[in-house]
Amino acid sequence: MATIGVDDIKKLRDETGISVMQCKKALEEAGGDMDKARIILEKQSKVAASKKADRSLGAGAVASYIHNTGTVGSMVMLLCETDFVARNEEFKALAYDIALQVAATNPAYLKAEDISSEDKSKAKEVFISEVADKPADMQDKILEGKLNAYFKEKTLLEQEYIKDPSVTIGEMLERGTQKFGEKIEIGSFSRLEV
Repeated sequence: MATIGVDDIKKLRDETGISVMQCKKALEEAGGDMDKARIILEKQSKVAASKKADRSLGAGAVASYIHNTGTVGSMVMLLCETDFVARNEEFKALAYDIALQVAATNPAYLKAEDISSEDKSKAKEVFISEVADKPADMQDKILEGKLNAYFKEKTLLEQEYIKDPSVTIGEMLERGTQKFGEKIEIGSFSRLEV
């Protein structure tokens, strides 16, 4: 078994923001391998988020971002369970980062379930002509891939975070749920542009 040093635990803690004990356990389980420990923590984040999915949200924070040109701005309402978490500076920073994402990417939907069948059929009409010259047995798969890629860019929770493309906004919320020990979700968002 590999020796887990304080520096390794600190490095993983700084990268993930997850508690020292959880980082230590993940490193021990991974035999000291940082990459495996990150995967373990990510898996635990998903489990923690799913366990808290039915909790009610009674608090939160509103964050805004105004681009330095003064022509683009956004607001995000990030919800949580308690005022204790809502007042936490790291929670507020998460809300700000999401507001920055909204300003930069202009998402049309929060989650995939928000995409109307009308919007899906309009997009399908556009992409059907692009796959018409492909082999018949591959057209449906190619069309599905194009639609998924198109709507991924327009759906906030599925977007890659602009500061770290290795993580999506949805995964950031899962990590936040694990970190703060509470259910976290985006209540609403808006973007304005001159």
